[in-house]
Amino acid sequence: MANFSKSHAPQFSVDVYQNEFLPEGGREVNAIVTVTSTGGGTSGGAPLTGVSAAPSQIPGAAPTAAVVIMVDCSGSMDYPPTKMRGARDATAAAIDALRDGTAFAVVGGTHLAKEVYPGQGRLAVADASTRGQAKEALRSLTAGGGTAIGTWLRLADRLLATSEAPIRHGILLTDGRNEHESPKDLAATLEAVAGRFTCDARGVGTDWEVKEVTGIASALLGTADIVADPSGLAADFTQMMENAMGKEVADVNLRLWTPVGVEIKFVKQVAPTVEELTGRRTEAGPRAGDYPTGSWGDESRDYHVCVQVPEAGVGQEMLAARVSLILPDPAGGTPQTLSQGLVRAVWTDDMAASTSINPQVAHYTGQAELAQAIQQGLDARKSGDFDGATAKLGRAVQLAAASGNADTAKLLAKVVDVVDEATGTVRLKAKVAEADEMTLETRSTKTVRVKK
Repeated sequence: MANFSKSHAPQFSVDVYQNEFLPEGGREVNAIVTVTSTGGGTSGGAPLTGVSAAPSQIPGAAPTAAVVIMVDCSGSMDYPPTKMRGARDATAAAIDALRDGTAFAVVGGTHLAKEVYPGQGRLAVADASTRGQAKEALRSLTAGGGTAIGTWLRLADRLLATSEAPIRHGILLTDGRNEHESPKDLAATLEAVAGRFTCDARGVGTDWEVKEVTGIASALLGTADIVADPSGLAADFTQMMENAMGKEVADVNLRLWTPVGVEIKFVKQVAPTVEELTGRRTEAGPRAGDYPTGSWGDESRDYHVCVQVPEAGVGQEMLAARVSLILPDPAGGTPQTLSQGLVRAVWTDDMAASTSINPQVAHYTGQAELAQAIQQGLDARKSGDFDGATAKLGRAVQLAAASGNADTAKLLAKVVDVVDEATGTVRLKAKVAEADEMTLETRSTKTVRVKK
């Protein structure tokens, strides 16, 4: 297993969990690929005690990270006024969490996007003085106007493009629906900026559209969440910024190479959230394709790879796929292989071996079904199909209980009355707080890992 090592760079490892045994005529091979990155030089904020400064903390060094904070300033942010106050406080808290030497800017978003700080199409470099100026500039943020999120993202993209920093990140806060731009325009923007920066998106209050906010985060490989009460924004923004400051390697790709005759059925991230990657493949030479994974700090993620192999007889074996982590060369040279793992297929007439499901594969298949059952159940509830909603949300309760996903089980219990979690018998609650329903929908893709 190859590992990536450079001073301050994390080391990457790839572990493959699968049952490689197939019955005669069996063709579907499933594997969970765990990617772990360890040993980076930062703790997402101040340097670790006894560890030398990361490059962006060395005076005069080029920034290693660039961040743009996009704050909704549409008219609805004044209802109630605590929203705008909460957004200003949260942005100030995020600015405080910027590491010295990080390039940054603040954008105010309405039906237009305007630079709040530093202005003139550029980024500031974080230090005590620029942080103070940026927080002073937040006083000018007032609510008024519409919402066109695509314009905010395009301005963030232009600003981030002025930096040489390898880690480029956006933080986006909205409280309303994207009413001053067509869904087609937003989709075109997301397609244009995808791969250029990652972006975390947050909805404050309950007047925004869950699928819009989660769609932005998903397209830009970031996180999405709800902050129902504006007073929770500052803590959330601080956490988001600390996570962004902890990222040290950008634009890592999961490369899947398959032999002749092997067909890829799907590739998806399954932890910490379910994220479909199959359609995001870019070709990378003969029989190889790259799937984007974004930026990495000290963390671990799981991916589910499913391939179909040609039929073979008992006793035969083959390499079904090779999974590598690839870091592109910014200069366009040969990309670096950080680590790799192998997915195998072995045909056997031992029924016990060929029919046992690998626990990792079984667990994440259930987690992906859980996310889908919640989304389908809530959609059915909104459209008035209460029988369909009861069936899907009941199945979700059953899956959450079986897999030990306690957080999701708690959220489900706010939308349904659980009669029997083992059988998934539930009753829809007559009255559900909008914030509870939106929280369940927004967090439906969050998974728990297999208990080792």
